[in-house]
Amino acid sequence: MQDESGKARLGSPAEASATTAQVGVENSVDLNGHTVTQNGHNSTATPAPQPQFDSRAQSPAPTPAPIIPREQWGGKYEFLLSCIGYCVGLGNVWRFPYLCYRNGGGVFLIPYFIMLFVTGVPLFLMELSLGQYGAAGPITVWKCCPLLKGIGIGMLCVSILVCLYYNVIIAWTFYYLGSSLQSPLPWSCDAVANVGLCGNGTTGNSSTGKGLSPTEKFWNERVLGVVLSEGLNDPGPVRWPLALCLLAAWIIIFLCMLKGIRSSGKVVYVTATFPYFVLIVLIIRGATLEGSLQGIAFYLTPDWSRLANAQVWNDAASQVFYSLGIGVGGLLSMASYNKFDNNVIRDTLIITTGNCSTSFFAGFAIFSILGHMAWKKGVPVGEVADTGSYCAHFVYAFLNLMYSYLPSGSVFWSILFFLMLFMLGIDTLFGNMEGITTAVLDEFPHLRANTLHKSLFLGALCFCFYLMGLLLVTNGGIYWFTLIDSFSTSFGLIIITLFMCIGISFFYGVNQFCQDIIDMIRHCPPWCTKVLLYFKACWVFCTPFLLLFILTYIFIEMYRTPLKYGSYVYPLWGKALGVCMGATCCLQIPIWAIVAISKETGTLKERFQKSIRPLNSWRVNNLDSTPRVEEHTEAERVEAPFTVTLTDMDFTAMTWEEGSQA
Repeated sequence: MQDESGKARLGSPAEASATTAQVGVENSVDLNGHTVTQNGHNSTATPAPQPQFDSRAQSPAPTPAPIIPREQWGGKYEFLLSCIGYCVGLGNVWRFPYLCYRNGGGVFLIPYFIMLFVTGVPLFLMELSLGQYGAAGPITVWKCCPLLKGIGIGMLCVSILVCLYYNVIIAWTFYYLGSSLQSPLPWSCDAVANVGLCGNGTTGNSSTGKGLSPTEKFWNERVLGVVLSEGLNDPGPVRWPLALCLLAAWIIIFLCMLKGIRSSGKVVYVTATFPYFVLIVLIIRGATLEGSLQGIAFYLTPDWSRLANAQVWNDAASQVFYSLGIGVGGLLSMASYNKFDNNVIRDTLIITTGNCSTSFFAGFAIFSILGHMAWKKGVPVGEVADTGSYCAHFVYAFLNLMYSYLPSGSVFWSILFFLMLFMLGIDTLFGNMEGITTAVLDEFPHLRANTLHKSLFLGALCFCFYLMGLLLVTNGGIYWFTLIDSFSTSFGLIIITLFMCIGISFFYGVNQFCQDIIDMIRHCPPWCTKVLLYFKACWVFCTPFLLLFILTYIFIEMYRTPLKYGSYVYPLWGKALGVCMGATCCLQIPIWAIVAISKETGTLKERFQKSIRPLNSWRVNNLDSTPRVEEHTEAERVEAPFTVTLTDMDFTAMTWEEGSQA
């Protein structure tokens, strides 16, 4: 039912307007001087001018703005591989095994799976369903609830911060990949420059107090140049080898995304599958190393006392968010290019299961090498690496340390490993960039219609990211990298996700949202309805509660724990700057909520009620994509007073009928 603000609550807006017009034609009769109102309203007789039809009925309907057709995936496998490639990233290969190592091995799997099924999977389904049903990006999709448009703006801010620093990781990968073409490897003990560090025949390890290792020396001096910087306030000059690698990374991103999902959808056939081939090879190689079984045993054996530690649960929840890419807008954007009747529940289960399995699978490769390191050093697996070192944050210092223990430090293994990291990183960046471009193109549709303008926009976007990223490839760039990495996906992302869950569940309506999912699936089997009951309970109760727990823990840790990189402690102004980054993302929610309310009319309560109603353009993009919507959607019932004007002929006929009855 429409109100004066042009909003519609239920049903298709196009159907509602068509129904209204039809009812108006059927119930409007041109009369001469008499007005009759029905539906329980008082009848009045008002004089009217000459007998004629209502001018509103005669005026032609306003011509709707032409809808520019959106691209669609070339096939369902392109979407699945793109989502799997987006979710399965560096966090699955290095962060998940690290968190397992820090939190007592196998016991970490218990809170991880609990958080996955109670928080991760429901939010993943919510984001995919919202994007697919609305066929719009993270900003435009909030036509379903204009009050929450700030959630989409906040997602865009998070995506910008993530893209800014994430491609620097790919630049590091290129640098290591180029260095891997040397023999011996420059970070191995066989290199001439490392003879002094490896004079005793074993690799030094600073994390265990035995001096600087060749891996760490190469990382700090050759790659980062961090030894030449005093801290956050001393970035120093740009390291041009890294700057060239960063430029190459952005050029590859531009070329792969030049034609949108038509080009990136084909690239993922290689980038999303190649890492699995490398992981299989690494697992087989690790299984042949002496002592690998000790590492596997540590990985699978739980330390039950760790379950009482709140940090274990917070780490599990953060890993779920980190690996699934929830709340950044990439999932929502990629789902918006799906066909309307795509089975979103099936895709959710496939993608989340694949992501979780990859993390578990990668743990065997990493812990087999850890077991070999422990055997070679003669120490327990739990003491082979320092969990408080910067290895917690950067895959290169952590995994290269392990590669120092692979026999002969083969160039082949190094190239294979860094190719895998490149494939993992590039897929995740595809998703983040897709979230940004889709959001902008939906807000400015003329860019989508013109191929040249769209290409220029993408090129300008990549170039701006490159210029901003130069700060992160200076001598002190690693300090800025750590700052952005620590706060871009911290409390701001949790707040955005919390409001998305609450907004869909309570403002848009969880029952309506579940019905939307059923509409998309077309023929919903019995198991589908039961699964939706579980997700409904999570969206309304479990997920918001767990998000509040995570948010509270993050604020407590932020207050108690100083931000560090190695031995460098960030100054207070640096930490405040990071807090401002996160706050900028989540403050978009109240700012745009105020804007939405101010655009409405009436009292504050009426404005609020109007601002949470879907706009008339909500769901319009899907009306032409499937006839099933018209088959299963009941026409909206319009209950409004209508006017009938009686002529003299009508009264003459009534008198004749009365005389004939007498």
